[in-house]
Amino acid sequence: MKEPLVPVIPMSHTAHIRSHRKPRRSASSLAMRAGVAGGVLSTLAVAGASGSANAAEPVTQTLELPTLTADLAAQVAQSADATQQAAANYELQAERDAAAANAAKQAKADLADAKHKAAEAKKKAEEAARKAAAARASRSAARTTLSTTASASVSTSTSTSTSTATGSAAAVISFVKAQVGKAYVSGATGPSAYDCSGLVQTAFKQVGISLPRVSQDQSTAGTQVSLSNLQPGDILYWGSAGSAYHVAVYVGDGMFVGAQNPSSGVQEKPLSYDPPTGAVRVL
Repeated sequence: MKEPLVPVIPMSHTAHIRSHRKPRRSASSLAMRAGVAGGVLSTLAVAGASGSANAAEPVTQTLELPTLTADLAAQVAQSADATQQAAANYELQAERDAAAANAAKQAKADLADAKHKAAEAKKKAEEAARKAAAARASRSAARTTLSTTASASVSTSTSTSTSTATGSAAAVISFVKAQVGKAYVSGATGPSAYDCSGLVQTAFKQVGISLPRVSQDQSTAGTQVSLSNLQPGDILYWGSAGSAYHVAVYVGDGMFVGAQNPSSGVQEKPLSYDPPTGAVRVL
C-alpha cells in the first residue's frame, strides 16, 4: 500500500516581501515570524520529496527564506544600546571638558584678582612705612633741636651761675653729694637707697622744706626758672612741668646729683650727660 502523497504548496517568489499596506513590525516580531515560516517550508519540502520518491512523480523545488534568529535581533539591539551609551559618554565628556574650561577661566580670574589685591596691599604698606619713617625723622629732628637748645642753655648757665652755695642751698648740696654711690630703689626715701624724687624730697627736708613725694608734683613746687639762669640748689626736671618723669638737684659748676636708675644708683653727672627740660627754685 502506498503512503499518501503530501501536497506541496508552491511559494510565490514575492512571498517573503511584506505588503506596503501592512503596518510595520518590530525586528523581534519579524524574526519570530520568519523563523516559523522557514520551519513550515522546510517541513513541507521534506514531505514533498518523500512522496515523490514513492510515486516517481516530479518534485517541485521550494525557495527557503533566510531565518532571522532571536540571537541576531538581540545583537542588533545590543549594538544600538552600545551606540546610545557611547553617545551619552561623549556628551558627558563634553560637559566635563566645558566645566573644566570654565573652572580654569575662573581660577585665572581669581589669580589675577589676588595679584591685584596683593599689589594694592604692598603699595599701602610701603606708603605707611614711608610715613612712619618721615614721622620718626621728624621726631628725631625735634629731639636733636631740643637737646641742642638745652645744651646751649646749660652752657650759658654754667658761665653765669655761681658755683658757691650758701645757707640752705649749701646744706642741700652737701646732703645729696653725700648720697652718691647709694642704690636706686623705686619708692625709697633713704637712708640706704632712694628713687629720684625720694632723694630730692629727703634733701630739702634737711632744711625744713616739705616737697611733694613724686616728680610730677615736684616739677611745679617752686618758681620756674630758665636753664640759662640756674643756681645751686635748684630742682631740675625732665619732661613737661606737671608731668615730669625724673628730677635731680643742680649742685653748680654744670653738675647735678640724682638717683638715676637701678643700674647706676645715685650719681653726680654733668648737665650735658642728660640735658634737663626745665627747673624750679624753692630756696
